[in-house]
Amino acid sequence: MNGPLLEIDDLVVSFDGFKAVDGVTLSVDQGELRFLIGPNGAGKTTLVDAMTGLVKPTSGDVRFAGRSLTGRKEHEVVRLGIGRSFQTPTVFEALTVVENLDLAESFRRRLPALLRRRRGVSAPVGRTLERIGLEDRADAPAKLLSHGQKQWLEIGMLLVQDPQLLLLDEPVAGMSPQEKVATGELLQSLAGDHTVVVIEHDMVFLRRFARKVTVLHEGKVISEGSVDDVQSDPIVREVYLGRSRDARSGAVVEVEAS
Repeated sequence: MNGPLLEIDDLVVSFDGFKAVDGVTLSVDQGELRFLIGPNGAGKTTLVDAMTGLVKPTSGDVRFAGRSLTGRKEHEVVRLGIGRSFQTPTVFEALTVVENLDLAESFRRRLPALLRRRRGVSAPVGRTLERIGLEDRADAPAKLLSHGQKQWLEIGMLLVQDPQLLLLDEPVAGMSPQEKVATGELLQSLAGDHTVVVIEHDMVFLRRFARKVTVLHEGKVISEGSVDDVQSDPIVREVYLGRSRDARSGAVVEVEAS
């Protein structure tokens, strides 16, 4: 498939009259790595909730691979080939790394395959272990992993389900600097084989690993382009990157968002 994999058309999500998402239109190409940024309350997570069936749009449409997602339930969205992670890893801590991956892979298997006893590590699980860098931790209980390793495991649990689109919510929050670098390299390696959309607040991470950025503010898209493009956009500098005016002195103060 060439061109956009994900298309959002004039999407509105309202809660008791408040527009958390206010007429968002954007598209993400097949194989692209896209970052969504914006201050708290900009509508980033609500936008992803609307894509994945957690909230119902008030108006507008979301299309994935040409199919409308509007009105679909969460499990239907997953079956279509969309995987989502959350800010807090949702791994099964009592299970080993490989058991977590095997369980996640089972969601894609038919009933006869589920009833057959598994022998050893399946090829998809083995490939995923290598890709997320946890081969040497395969038999360790997930509860013994570092925070960063748990995030990689959760991404792996999505990968074994063979999604076309990955939606990742602040994947490097709470990670060490070394883990952030490893995660950025992982995301870049996934793009191409998968389409990856990342909600992120860490600007250092963004500058190093982002290819294309969409900036949201008060539920609207206010800028889009490369990191250099959005950093040089005066509107973005005003509302997100921290160019604000001190009301008392009139001086311009640089306040970088965290």
